[in-house]
Amino acid sequence: MKALRIHAGPRAREHLEKHGLRPSDVGVIPGAAGGPKGLILGPLDRFLFGQWLPRSDQPVHLVGASIGAWRMATACLGDSVAAFERLEHDYIHQDYELPPGKKRPTAAHVSERFGQNLDAFYGGRVQEVLSHPRYRLHIVTSRGRHVLRREHGLVTPLGYLGAFLTNTVHRKAMGAWLERVVFSSPDVGALADGRCAPLPFATTDYRTRQVGLTVGNFMQALQASCSIPFVLQAVHNIPGAPPGAYWDGGITDYHLHLAYGLQAHESSKLIAAGALPASASGRKDSKIVPSSSHPGTPGPIVLYPHFQHRVVPGWLDKGLKWRHRSTAALDNMVVLSPHPDWVRTLPNAKLPDRNDFTHYGTDSRARAKAWLAATQASQQLVDEWAQWLARPDMAQVEVL
Repeated sequence: MKALRIHAGPRAREHLEKHGLRPSDVGVIPGAAGGPKGLILGPLDRFLFGQWLPRSDQPVHLVGASIGAWRMATACLGDSVAAFERLEHDYIHQDYELPPGKKRPTAAHVSERFGQNLDAFYGGRVQEVLSHPRYRLHIVTSRGRHVLRREHGLVTPLGYLGAFLTNTVHRKAMGAWLERVVFSSPDVGALADGRCAPLPFATTDYRTRQVGLTVGNFMQALQASCSIPFVLQAVHNIPGAPPGAYWDGGITDYHLHLAYGLQAHESSKLIAAGALPASASGRKDSKIVPSSSHPGTPGPIVLYPHFQHRVVPGWLDKGLKWRHRSTAALDNMVVLSPHPDWVRTLPNAKLPDRNDFTHYGTDSRARAKAWLAATQASQQLVDEWAQWLARPDMAQVEVL
């Protein structure tokens, strides 16, 4: 049974037909939010960052939210293969104390333990991440506005209810409740003056701020990007960023459906034409930094190892099927994802997910066994992708 599915946008498909795919073609790699689902991508991460991309030398932008941010930051460490192996081990074997009679740990306990895990993982190595000679890291977070500017036991659920209802009417309306804040590592040769690397996507789709990623705010930014509301506590007042509460980047950008490689005016035209998902935009403090300086020129390939082939804009869009379609924003994208039939051969006939914490309860050993079996099986994704790279077959490439 085939494990890997390959989907490509129209520009990416044209490129694949003419050239196949070379490491030097890739300019952006996104990492989606999705919790334990991201474990299935571990072998692909080790192959891409440990064997394949080192055959080239161009800068590559790594954009991540939630576990995707953790994965992309790990790619920036020296000996990334060993780092990814440790990430997989630590994530699989995480364990939390359950209050008596409860099936879930408290958000305070999860946040405390998660912060400790990040300190243990990246402690003393943050500068290594920020100064990688090729990779430019962009950590996506969601900053609360108005009633969501501070976490509160009563007001926060009401604020998210408001965000859910307004998002259902129109995605841009959610910008009244939450904004995208991207923490970016320094630009090439800009370590001394602290200039951010340019964003590899236009930001006219949603209200956006860009903040420099530093040794002083890295841990808080990464924890914020992974802080699922009501599962972990928000991270407040991150150094160098606007004050307020910061949550999981997947809320605003679940699968990072972003305007990759588009100039700001191109993005605006596409939004006006209905070809891009429109969102609140146009703020003077939004930093719109496209990846290409030549309007109308196709950008680099966006190579996307993903746990599904659909690229859903925000976490609150999961149930809104009409927002799961592809748009012109993804024209340069190649998505690598597991085939649903293959997924059904995994333990519990599904990808690892957060529900497993409740399903297995205190039997963390059984949960770890199931997750480890899934990650070991996903080596088949790597084998099939390596075979395609060696002998590109467009009959295997589906329309994104």
